[in-house]
Amino acid sequence: MFALVDCNNFYASCERVFRPDLRNVPIVVLSNNDGCVIARSNESKKLGIKMGVPAYQIKEEIKRHGIKVFSSNYTLYGDMSNRVMTILSSFTPNIEIYSIDEAFLDLSGFSNLKEYSKHIVDTTTKWTGIPVSMGVAPTKTLAKIANKFAKKYKKYEGVCIIDTDEKRIKALQKTEIGDVWGIGHRTEKKLKLQGVNTAYDFTQMHRSWVRKYMTVVGERTWLELQGESCISMEEKQPDKKQICTSRAFGKTVTELEQMREAVAYYASLCSEKLRDQKSCAASILVFIHTNNFREDLPQYFRNSVIELPVPTNSTLEITKYALEALGNIFKPGYQYKKAGVIITEIVPDTGIQTHLFDTVDRDKHNRLMKVVDNLNKGFTRNVLNLAIQGTNKTWTLRRELLSPCYTTKLSDVIRLK
Repeated sequence: MFALVDCNNFYASCERVFRPDLRNVPIVVLSNNDGCVIARSNESKKLGIKMGVPAYQIKEEIKRHGIKVFSSNYTLYGDMSNRVMTILSSFTPNIEIYSIDEAFLDLSGFSNLKEYSKHIVDTTTKWTGIPVSMGVAPTKTLAKIANKFAKKYKKYEGVCIIDTDEKRIKALQKTEIGDVWGIGHRTEKKLKLQGVNTAYDFTQMHRSWVRKYMTVVGERTWLELQGESCISMEEKQPDKKQICTSRAFGKTVTELEQMREAVAYYASLCSEKLRDQKSCAASILVFIHTNNFREDLPQYFRNSVIELPVPTNSTLEITKYALEALGNIFKPGYQYKKAGVIITEIVPDTGIQTHLFDTVDRDKHNRLMKVVDNLNKGFTRNVLNLAIQGTNKTWTLRRELLSPCYTTKLSDVIRLK
């Protein structure tokens, strides 16, 4: 049996953990630069606040209903996610972290699943303050469906278990085909043209038709809905084949020096991610562009790709080549809104092939990067950076409604009187 544990309204719930005064208060969390709504509490959903709506369009609703608005605090959310996943991993040796607020658990061999699942939900909620829901079923796709019922209907008390054919069929009949894990918008339209409106309708399709028009992936989903497990646990997340770090600036950038600071900062983040997965990159792309929504301003978009002479994960090297790429494309006279660094051709850091004219002391770079990573570990922001990254960061994201980093920043720890 598989279980899917999902944190309810995760970002909004994180904001409530250290603010009990916000219980039952409508909450929304905004995207980068306080742009659009990306998370809502149940109270905000009942008020009709839509996902993705620009914040400026709901100013009246915010004022009228007393909605509490927050900037995205990814440091807080990441740490709270780590706490949830650590607790979940204590209940089973096999866990797959699917996203920041979701995880699959392998409950094969466990008895009395209803009581044990309720214990998992209650313990996780009590120890973290984050309410969670849990769906249990013979396949991961059915566990996803069960989780939706656990979250939607209070009678389940946070846990929905599909352990019989009767329950499976009933759940599939009540599930829209577009809500099935693995069914995208295009596939949903294709199936609805065939008269398939629910997950149960889909299971009644001939397997040969599914295989022909939806390939092996669609057939796998079809089998999972039948109760046949086809998607195994991935206890170790696969290494990324491409790493991108990009941000929209809090205010437009016009000077090369500011742009160099931003690109150097993004390059350093890419380097850290490479070292985390013990990989190196052989190619780097840097892009910059203006705000295409400002038709009254001159528009400019360019990118530059540089093939690295030797694959590396050194912040020093990657930053050097990122700035070289930036120099190839930067033009004064424009108001730049966004920049980014993308590293590709990622390979394992074992057995890197150098060449005859390579003069870099790679052992020294590796030792230095280990020291830097150890010093920066555990801080909300790096304590040791390259000088080129600057200190003011006037170009950084606009986050005027940011909550404290209660769990990772000493100055933000709650003080009791």
